[in-house]
Amino acid sequence: MADVVEAVPVSLGALELLEPLRAALDGTGPAVLPVPFGQVAAPFPLEGWERGAALVITTSGSTGEPKSVLLSAPALRASATATHDRLGGPGRWLLALPATHIAGVQVLVRSLVAGHEPAVLDLAPGFRADAFADAAGPLLASPGRHYTALVPTQLARLLAEDVEVLRGFDGVLLGGAATPPTLLAAARDAGVRVVTTYGMSETAGGCVYDGVPLDGVRVRLSQGGLPAGRIELAGPTLALGYRGQRFADGWFRTGDLGRLGDDGVLEVLGRADDVIITGGENVPPALVERVISALPGVREVCVVGLPDAEWGQVVAAAVVPAGPPPSAEDVRSAVRTGVGRAAVPKRVVFVPELPTRGPGKVDRTAVARSFG
Repeated sequence: MADVVEAVPVSLGALELLEPLRAALDGTGPAVLPVPFGQVAAPFPLEGWERGAALVITTSGSTGEPKSVLLSAPALRASATATHDRLGGPGRWLLALPATHIAGVQVLVRSLVAGHEPAVLDLAPGFRADAFADAAGPLLASPGRHYTALVPTQLARLLAEDVEVLRGFDGVLLGGAATPPTLLAAARDAGVRVVTTYGMSETAGGCVYDGVPLDGVRVRLSQGGLPAGRIELAGPTLALGYRGQRFADGWFRTGDLGRLGDDGVLEVLGRADDVIITGGENVPPALVERVISALPGVREVCVVGLPDAEWGQVVAAAVVPAGPPPSAEDVRSAVRTGVGRAAVPKRVVFVPELPTRGPGKVDRTAVARSFG
């Protein structure tokens, strides 16, 4: 049981965290808090149930104040083991994400559980396809199964510049942000074994793969004002709680909306806070984005609600073209047919890229500000 949390400054090479994390998992060292290299954070004590923590991850605070998520060693191991079981067995991992985020930390945990030191992509110069290939080469030449985890922007770049290296992996976990259906289809058509993941720091990272919960993970939906509900998660990967706030009933109520198909597969519809209320109608941006991203000439899209005196909010779409873009009217027509009249964007702009935060997540607040 850990009595204290110690901050571990983590460079973009990330291996400084490996040994402290190993000690925290086996109980021979204190709980660890990964922080960006150069950041100073004083140790802080754990009290009562908090002493079960092995890892503390600070949330981004994008929807409020940042929170310290306390994860136990059993939860981290359960996540790693269930991931390996789903992918076909333990293997060797390439870390291509920051280890100050749960997705990056879990690559290290899976490596420790599998008994192999991970390969690490140095992200200091930014993500580059050639550097990814260089880091992957020795790993893919080693025996056994090979895995990595990416965000959609990384996948898109690798598909454009070096898809061959991706084909060498037995599994490519994809999370951190919504994946455009066209990107996912292109990757799979190219022979890349992509597995989409849904989860967060509070669930030790991804806990639903390709819409299906990992072994032991439970999913339910609370009722909402849409033909969907708030996603709630439980199971062995769940965090103990936030610092000073225990998850007492065994369930974590996410901020995301979802719906379950007849086959039990979960479809994530985006954050409940992002739902646009226009003229009294509720419009989930994810449904609009799905339709627009399927249009020829669209690489990425972000749909937001803008304040409006008449409608309350209006739907607005920022589109990143891939070659000749569709016209604004083509965008509106597709949404009208695919989602409904209330969801039609009243404003459509074409931009060279979308602003991001954290590990590849689109910054919706910055997108909304860009409309002026």
